[in-house]
Amino acid sequence: MDLFAASEQSNLDRVAPLAERMRPRSLADVVGQTKLLGEGGPLNRLLKVGRLGSIILYGPPGVGKTTLARLLAKEIGARFQQLSAVTSGVKDLREAIDAARDSVATGGSSTVLFVDEIHRFNKSQQDALLPSVEQGFVALIGATTANPFFAVNSALTSRSRVLQLEPHSPEEILTLVDRALADPDRGLGRYQVELTEDARRQLATLSDGDARRALNLLEVAVKSEARTSGDPTSINGATIIEVNGARGVVYDPTGDEHYDCASALIKSIRGSDPDAGLYWLARMLEGGEDVRFLTRRLVILASEDVGNADPQALPLAVATMQACEFIGLPECQLTLSQCVTYLACAPKSNAATVAIGEARQDVREGEAVPVPRHLRDGHYAGSKRLGHGQGYEYAHNAEDGIAEQDYLGVEREYYRPVGRGFEKELAERLEAIRKKLGRTVSPPPPGED
Repeated sequence: MDLFAASEQSNLDRVAPLAERMRPRSLADVVGQTKLLGEGGPLNRLLKVGRLGSIILYGPPGVGKTTLARLLAKEIGARFQQLSAVTSGVKDLREAIDAARDSVATGGSSTVLFVDEIHRFNKSQQDALLPSVEQGFVALIGATTANPFFAVNSALTSRSRVLQLEPHSPEEILTLVDRALADPDRGLGRYQVELTEDARRQLATLSDGDARRALNLLEVAVKSEARTSGDPTSINGATIIEVNGARGVVYDPTGDEHYDCASALIKSIRGSDPDAGLYWLARMLEGGEDVRFLTRRLVILASEDVGNADPQALPLAVATMQACEFIGLPECQLTLSQCVTYLACAPKSNAATVAIGEARQDVREGEAVPVPRHLRDGHYAGSKRLGHGQGYEYAHNAEDGIAEQDYLGVEREYYRPVGRGFEKELAERLEAIRKKLGRTVSPPPPGED
């Protein structure tokens, strides 16, 4: 590097934020992502053979996607070419690919082409990457915060290793914070600063696993509070909160967070945990989730997972849907909370869900069962000549309201009530009904202790 380039780099480093200055310079300096980089991990194995192929790094902001791409290129001795899908087009892609081809063709090194926010490329732009991926003279590393199986062409994902990066744990965030405070050249070591335990806890919490956010919060706090001389400056949690300002909720109502949080909400209610259900409900409300989506899911759950174990669950869920439509936010959060907690605490049964699934499978895959002659419509002219409706016994004429007749023509059992809640009573009633109808009777379900 000549003197002019060194001076230019020094000036750029001077204005770069702390997170940029503290980027790891080797894979040994990387904190976290041990499942990918540790012994036996996919990146570790690729580095051992010296070929990366094509990789899509998927994960939230601030987990090291760009850093990993740079270090992987360095490890295998490849050129590193970076593009952003936000500002680059097909022309930029083709120029980068042509340069990579020329480098290999003239005996030079291979190229790692890093495309940040690759999901923002449209279909034609993503398609432009396919030939170079297949020919192998470019190792493509795409980075995305969106689920690549939704946001990236299937043709590209099928040719790439999709590796998911996890948010940093609080312990990993604090390791990075301590490293920055101790480094006098790239970090904040020249400042005399002590962080209280509360400040450390706030940094670990408010960063939400985002290392970039944690380090940039730390830099503002230190530079706004630290003295240039004298005793060390103590920074407490209140300062970190003030620097952070209003905390934004990480939630995309149209992306992964929408589906993942909805899944967590439903599974928490199904698992009878009202506290977890309330957390995921709050997370979605704070993130701006559509209330109609939430109420639809609760109505579905009332039948799918509670069913006849508590017949009041469905009317309550429907009433919640109607009330939320009528009053809106913020007041309808009370109604949603009532519904979530009731459904979570209600006895659970998926017997009705399983029953309709088995019945529809029989209809799709089995032989069509003809309607028994005595159950066919007998109200039109000529039905008697066909024998339709003849022999039908009117159920209300029976003393107990149950007529002893065949309603299907074949032996089938779809509905098997569980031994919980009201469905336990239904199971006992159904056992008596099936005996009277001459049906094979399954053993009663075990009751709750």
